[in-house]
Amino acid sequence: MCKHFGVDSHGSSVDITKAREVLPTNVKPTHYDLTLEPDFGTFKYKGTVVIDLDVNDDSTSIALNTTDLEIHSATVSSGQQTIADKPTLSHDEDKQTTTVAFDGTLSKGSKAQLTLTFTGTLNDNMAGFYRSSFKDGNGETTWMATTQMEPTDARRAFPCFDEPALKAEFTVTLIADEKMTCLSNMDVASEKTVESTITSGLNRKAVTFNKTPLMSTYLLAFIIGELNYIETKAFRVPVRVYAPKDRDIEHGRFSVELAAKTLDFYEKTFDSEFPLPKMDMVAIPDFSAGAMENWGLVTYRVVDVLIDEKVSGAAVKQRVAETVQHELAHQWFGNLVTMDFWDGLWLNEGFATWMSWYSCNVFYPDWKVWEGYVTDNLSSALSLDSLRSSHPIEVPVQRADEINQIFDAISYSKGSCVLRMISKYLGEEVFMEGVRRYLKKHAYGNTQTGDLWAALADASGKDVEKVMDIWTKKVGFPVVTVTEKPESNSIHVKQNRFLRTADVKPEEDETLWPVFLGLRSKDGVDENLTLASREADFEVKDLEFFKLNADHTSLYRTSYSPERLEKLGVAAKNGLMTVEDRAGMIADAGSLASSGYQKTSGILSLLDGFKTEPNFVVWQEISSRIAVLRSAWMFEEPAVKEALKKFQLDLSKDKAHELGWTFSEKDGHIEQQFKALMYGTAGVANDETIVKATFDMFEKFKAGDKTAIHPNLRGSAYAILLTHGGKEEYEVILHEALHANTSDERNSALRSLGRAKDPELIQRTLALSISEDVKGQDIYLPISALRTHPEGINALWKWVKDNWEELERRLPPSLSMLSSVVSITTSSFTHQEHIDDIQKFFSTKSTKGFDKALAQSCDAISAKAAWIKRDSEDVKAWLKKHGYLQ
Repeated sequence: MCKHFGVDSHGSSVDITKAREVLPTNVKPTHYDLTLEPDFGTFKYKGTVVIDLDVNDDSTSIALNTTDLEIHSATVSSGQQTIADKPTLSHDEDKQTTTVAFDGTLSKGSKAQLTLTFTGTLNDNMAGFYRSSFKDGNGETTWMATTQMEPTDARRAFPCFDEPALKAEFTVTLIADEKMTCLSNMDVASEKTVESTITSGLNRKAVTFNKTPLMSTYLLAFIIGELNYIETKAFRVPVRVYAPKDRDIEHGRFSVELAAKTLDFYEKTFDSEFPLPKMDMVAIPDFSAGAMENWGLVTYRVVDVLIDEKVSGAAVKQRVAETVQHELAHQWFGNLVTMDFWDGLWLNEGFATWMSWYSCNVFYPDWKVWEGYVTDNLSSALSLDSLRSSHPIEVPVQRADEINQIFDAISYSKGSCVLRMISKYLGEEVFMEGVRRYLKKHAYGNTQTGDLWAALADASGKDVEKVMDIWTKKVGFPVVTVTEKPESNSIHVKQNRFLRTADVKPEEDETLWPVFLGLRSKDGVDENLTLASREADFEVKDLEFFKLNADHTSLYRTSYSPERLEKLGVAAKNGLMTVEDRAGMIADAGSLASSGYQKTSGILSLLDGFKTEPNFVVWQEISSRIAVLRSAWMFEEPAVKEALKKFQLDLSKDKAHELGWTFSEKDGHIEQQFKALMYGTAGVANDETIVKATFDMFEKFKAGDKTAIHPNLRGSAYAILLTHGGKEEYEVILHEALHANTSDERNSALRSLGRAKDPELIQRTLALSISEDVKGQDIYLPISALRTHPEGINALWKWVKDNWEELERRLPPSLSMLSSVVSITTSSFTHQEHIDDIQKFFSTKSTKGFDKALAQSCDAISAKAAWIKRDSEDVKAWLKKHGYLQ
């Protein structure tokens, strides 16, 4: 069922603290002493936790969070006195709480201790305290235990007060076999031999870690496994990368050295010392997210921290760098200072995203990351936020099962875009001074968005809250329509809510955003113009050339007349616009065409004029716009689809051939990616020379020369081979997916298998995704490329319907993976009858945990259906006029 979530249909903001399901406030935890001993034979673990409490009110019960745990005993004491040694325990499964009730009373103002013994399961859901596996040198499965607590899975690992504002200190003890490495947030305080509580007569080691600083439960982490590590002493405290013993630990060299430099840079930038005695980063074979910022013990997907630069391309290196710098930014923003509840998630994720780009730009200026920001973060933010089923950056969260759904492009990308916008408005140095004041004032505490605005206002002297509150508390963003008034040398600009479905109702168009116009002219950029009302006139010295939203640092789309768009295309060729301006202008025009604000023929003509464009990022946007158009026309008549493919080829082939697809050491970071992009864009559009070259590479590759397909080309080469080849190509690429040496190589192969259209191969790809050969974390990889052709999209949806119970079992709705799979398997459709079928199927199912993804899929399909209906004839006419369609 396509339900809406987070805001009412008018897009109004809601009181975000009302109706939160939180624990009673009669007690507050101050310290946990936690001991855990896992058994890798049974996948069970035994635990004891002693929780020190401050008693805020006279109490005869204590409620705390637990789920999937069996509590065996409980004791409540105060000072030397035992209040209850056999209290009554009651569990509320829906609220994930256990209440300990007793006859005595804990007095207000006193100190108390709650001691619990319990057992849990090392689950295979990648949540809480869970198991992960790798193959040792003999091909035997070796197990390790690790954690993922964010957002609300610490309660799955041990009984606790699992809310971000309930910070406490933690002393952790892990009991394990001598051969195992034991890690936690802090360094080791002591190690001794003890008798196992699981196997009598067996001695094991008990490793106790030093007490943590005050921190939230979601940041606690502990790991037990057979691991290797490399270390650098280039930073003030030791920095290490750990990996399972089946990995070449030298592949962690890039990350460990970058981490040491980044920590040093952040300490200076934030004027705040990293407060822990070490920084460990660990590659985990089974991991549901990309990485997790546990304080002092960051965990990663293998592919996001280990990199073999000989077999990985430039884009992978950049992804690893950004991920490492993102997680380390969290050590301050999120860990040291934490949002008070999950509606403030964007404070963590938006800032860490912005900071990773900021620091990447400092460390690797030749990567020109801010140019790519327009086609990356800004693009994702505007894409999701153009749906009616989007949500505000500060989104009301009431229950645990809603939280996973807001780890999305709004919290991360729109959050970081808003921060980028305010950093440009205040100036980067003033912005950073505000950040320093914020961190200093709130260290070890919890905050709300207003606390950040107050610190920035303090540093800048500007009323930041007044300007920014609308951006975080209201859903959506505006389209700014420009009308030229030559008689008065001015422009008239008007703002309205932008929706991809172009059907904004009056009650949805009440928000007036403060829009930073950033007017570019031949004289430079005027940053002082703000549209705060519905519409206004602004003087422009020279109407010959002007452009709004210079460098696309603000969150809005600009709608120009077709004549102005043509002039801007000429200005782009004449060097009057930056890379960001050119990419952003194409993004705006494409988005406005797909939403009915302009005709699609206009964006086709604009793209047609960019054949000689020299820049990689602009070509990324060009390629992306054609891909969006072709995917919307996925189920239309074959002749039109073929014509669109010919247009893609005609547009991209000259640039692809000019750049070539061979690489040398002289190629810079961007040039490598540019060659790869154009090779792929022209190749999947059937460029004969590229297709032949790819099959020539494949012959050598198949014969054992793994260097025949360059790492930068690997994904596109596989796509071309599977599109034009058959079973032979499929078998070779499948072998890589299962047996290649690195995660990056395996993922490239897995990600491309769905390109094969043969019905038998489609079924093999679908079966593979839920087989023993593919880890649960990677279920989306084999199926993702099935979305590139109608046969795959239809087969994928049928597979979901046929295997729904199995998918629910493997991917519990309370975790985010099912939401991703629902989104992947439904959002590629393009017609109303597809929505009807999706709604009919889910009408009898619980959509808890993925209702938002479902609503967003339905919105996206509606938008495509309306686009096709509106502009089908317009597209045909343009393709005929330009010779692509008979």
